[in-house]
Amino acid sequence: MPSHGSITKAGKVRSQTPKLEAKPRKSPIPRVRNRTNYNNRMQSQASSRPTA
Repeated sequence: MPSHGSITKAGKVRSQTPKLEAKPRKSPIPRVRNRTNYNNRMQSQASSRPTA
């Protein structure tokens, strides 16, 4: 199976690109944000539900 370009040049651009430091996050990690949103929704639902 022929390939496009030689295998010896694989990863050339990535290795030449300068490494950038990660910027500090402005919002929480999505998993944490989704959990807090879910908890807030469940609390508001429980408080608005009529007790029998």
